[in-house]
Amino acid sequence: MIDLRPLPAGLQKIAIEELNEVPDRVESDICALRTWLEKLPHLRACMEDQFLLSFLRGSKFSLEKAKQKIDRFYTLQAVIPEIFNEHRLVDDPQVLEIIRMGVILRIPLDKEDTGPAVTIIRVGSYDTQKYKFQDIIRVGSMFGEIMMLEDDNATVSGYLEIMDMTGVTAANLFALQPQLLSKFSAYADEAMPTRQKGIHFINVPKAFETGFKSLLSWFPGKIRERVSVSSDPEAIFERVSRDYLPVEYGGTKGSVQDLLEKMEAKLCSYREYFEGTQIFGIDEQLREEQRSPGNSHESHFGVDGSFRLLAID
Repeated sequence: MIDLRPLPAGLQKIAIEELNEVPDRVESDICALRTWLEKLPHLRACMEDQFLLSFLRGSKFSLEKAKQKIDRFYTLQAVIPEIFNEHRLVDDPQVLEIIRMGVILRIPLDKEDTGPAVTIIRVGSYDTQKYKFQDIIRVGSMFGEIMMLEDDNATVSGYLEIMDMTGVTAANLFALQPQLLSKFSAYADEAMPTRQKGIHFINVPKAFETGFKSLLSWFPGKIRERVSVSSDPEAIFERVSRDYLPVEYGGTKGSVQDLLEKMEAKLCSYREYFEGTQIFGIDEQLREEQRSPGNSHESHFGVDGSFRLLAID
């Protein structure tokens, strides 16, 4: 029995018109994708209905593209072990510390809103002596998967990332690990079923603006086109309504602390899921059909999933 969450009318309209979703056919498409996964000896994947549906929506209901994307999802996780490792658990002390510091803020939208999901990342709000940027991305990746499973705005309309550079120092910029940032950005673009609609850097200190823009050369080209950089503190309101933002951002929707408490409770509710992810993944030795350059789409990762350095001007 397929168990799916119904879409609000506005998002259902977008899913039909932009993602080729045919409501009466969704269940059979999920069954077809699950049947294919069950036959693969090399891939152990999550089989939850909403998880599989997110890949169908992320592939505009092309079953073949959904197959490629879900295989890529696990293949590329295996080559970013700095992020996808044994620390991706809800009880991991470091994960909980990072949530409580407020580095990552998931901004809830109204139920009738059909826009993209919104996440704020406060780059200057963690101690670079204690945490690496990969630790921050790891926690962000966990909330990214929660978005796939339960955020209909994210699976239908995509998502925005607001990178708040308030209080950023040279130490924060040096800690950004640009090659890792580039790898994870390519993974998000190529393998995540949710569509990235933009990365907007706000409150960038004037002194860092020129040097910071050069950092953007590490992003894959398609993602670089969706990036904006601003030192204007009002720039956030061009992307997110004040009605959704906490008071610390000039909004009216509670406080940052309110958001953090809800986020921690939400993450803890996914304990079983993240325990399960420890056994999901790829065993390349069991892959029946070897990939070749002729049948691999253009990627910032090599055919075997190893990362290709980007050409930097």
